[in-house]
Amino acid sequence: MKKINEIFYSLQGEGYHTGVPSVFIRFSGCNLKCSFCDTDHSDGVMMNEREIAAEVNKYPAEWIILTGGEPSLWIDYPFITFLKAATGKKIAIETNGSNPLPNGIDWVTVSPKFGVEGGGDYELRVSHINELKVVDIGQSLDGYFNLPGVDSSTRFYLQPCYVEDPSICSKNRGRTIERVLGNPRWTLSVQTHRFLDIP
Repeated sequence: MKKINEIFYSLQGEGYHTGVPSVFIRFSGCNLKCSFCDTDHSDGVMMNEREIAAEVNKYPAEWIILTGGEPSLWIDYPFITFLKAATGKKIAIETNGSNPLPNGIDWVTVSPKFGVEGGGDYELRVSHINELKVVDIGQSLDGYFNLPGVDSSTRFYLQPCYVEDPSICSKNRGRTIERVLGNPRWTLSVQTHRFLDIP
């Protein structure tokens, strides 16, 4: 049984797959307590693998996105194998990278939370990173290109930190744009779902 915050169908709003129709499986629970987290970890229902697959199969998307919370707390190789066989879909994960991942995941997005209030210090334990997505809170960007799991195929995204105050949000966006322009190894990631008013 796995604690599921929600399963929903939408467009991927950020990073490499922006705009791609996807089924999101949002797990409850995380091993970090980041100040800007948008998941209510007290909310959720326990579901078994078949119930999860049945809900996912209601939607025509090619991709499943495992997100959270921290999905690596809930998944293992048998779950990934079952979900792929039962749905015929590809699986992506959005993780903080603090736990090893099972084989069989088609796309790994790591969003490290180093230096973030509530994120703490930890070592990345992911063997391969397709996409590194860093939330820009003004921290030093030195070292991200040399993290464990990064190789020549890894894509690097810098994303403004979303906060409710529009004046702060505007400053965050401006700073992030300047940082991307200053180092073109980064690509700007914008949470387009917020502008489109979709989940």
